[in-house]
Amino acid sequence: MRFHISTLGCPKNVVDSQGMQRLLLEAGYEQAPKPEAADVIILNTCGFIDVAKEESIDALVQAALLKRPGQALIAAGCLAQRYEADLQREIPEIDGVIGTRHWPEIVDFLRVNGYGFGVKEPLAFGPYRIAPGPYPLTPSAYLKISDGCNAPCAFCVIPQIKGPYWSKPREEVLREACQLVAGGVKEIVLIAQDTTTYGSDRGEKDGLAELIVRLLHSVPEIPWLRLMYAYPQHITPGLIETMARHRPVRHYLDLPLQHAHPDTLKRMARPHNVGRIRRLISDLRETMPDIALRTSFIVGYPGETEEEFQTLLDFIEEMRFDRVGIFTYSQEEGTKAAAMPEQVPRPVKEERCHRAMALQQRISLENNCKWVGKRLEVLVEGEQKPARKRSGSDHGSPFLVGRSFRDAPEVDGLIFVTGQARVGEIVPVLITKAMEYDLWGEVDNTPGGLQYLGDSVVAGSPLS
Repeated sequence: MRFHISTLGCPKNVVDSQGMQRLLLEAGYEQAPKPEAADVIILNTCGFIDVAKEESIDALVQAALLKRPGQALIAAGCLAQRYEADLQREIPEIDGVIGTRHWPEIVDFLRVNGYGFGVKEPLAFGPYRIAPGPYPLTPSAYLKISDGCNAPCAFCVIPQIKGPYWSKPREEVLREACQLVAGGVKEIVLIAQDTTTYGSDRGEKDGLAELIVRLLHSVPEIPWLRLMYAYPQHITPGLIETMARHRPVRHYLDLPLQHAHPDTLKRMARPHNVGRIRRLISDLRETMPDIALRTSFIVGYPGETEEEFQTLLDFIEEMRFDRVGIFTYSQEEGTKAAAMPEQVPRPVKEERCHRAMALQQRISLENNCKWVGKRLEVLVEGEQKPARKRSGSDHGSPFLVGRSFRDAPEVDGLIFVTGQARVGEIVPVLITKAMEYDLWGEVDNTPGGLQYLGDSVVAGSPLS
């Protein structure tokens, strides 16, 4: 029996799909390279905001239209968790639905529904758990350390979809990290709904910092360790000190701030002490001068005035983040924000999004230009011919594609590199050109010309 998994949504969904893939392969299923060659198609959906829901529904409808006789279509993931009955009613071609809290039972689920090996038996889902780690192995791999969320954000449906926060046992995380490194992974990316609350459900005060120390002790040979989804209110002095002290930890943090006006943040039920956020950013930059900071903001939230939006623009200008994601507010049913008065019209939301993105593009280009003439360590992830629209180059020969400590997989920029290196290698690269999001450079193995400052590699002197 052959299966094919397609994934929509965030890196956490990618990890879930990899977990299902691993479980199915271990159970004797074969992986099909394309949906049309599979006996079972599993579509791992996203149901976070309207745009993601529409994309997932369109993908399910398309898969339903292309189904051949005898082929099964399974809806999995966030949309399946949130709208199980609606999906089965509106898309009758769907043969089964398994949500975010039960996909670790995917093998039993398929068997019970007649798409597996053995006799059909009644299926009773076990208690919620986080499934085995990622598969297959690549130069960079996600490692999910927890799932669920207890945050009360007024705009978010994640707690309804994922359930309460639950930390993966530390020994399981360490075991999976060892498996990744043994398979040749050079970068482990720790992910969760909120990595910084790791261990809080067990009463741990600084669980993420302790996990990092234990992980680096277990796999001291790992070159890069990256943290994603670090909520600012849970970043402790101990975590900052741990990041600064251990060189494999990339000097990079993703801080989902969502807004910068205290009144907007109060309506969001988010931490609204903006002064404390400024102090946190100052502490991070003082401790790690080269740290790359990514954040995300929501514009057009209910009640957002032009004055509140201007405060956000001023904050973006002041903080000069390396990476920023700007999202228009999505009115999600079942959330407190959906019932709030003063919903902002779509044209206003889109116009504000455009203004914020234009501002950040300028800042991003200015930040990137500071790296021209300096050297960065780059993890090589592939080779390709240039796409003129993205690379800004007419160079016709293949080039290397990789990332530096400043770039998380999938969400940030790339570095296009000329020269020789193998996929999975970490090589010194002299930066020769900057664009809004990406950089160009060339492999530079000049001996004795590199000086390390945290994660970055610069020529001759510290970063200006």
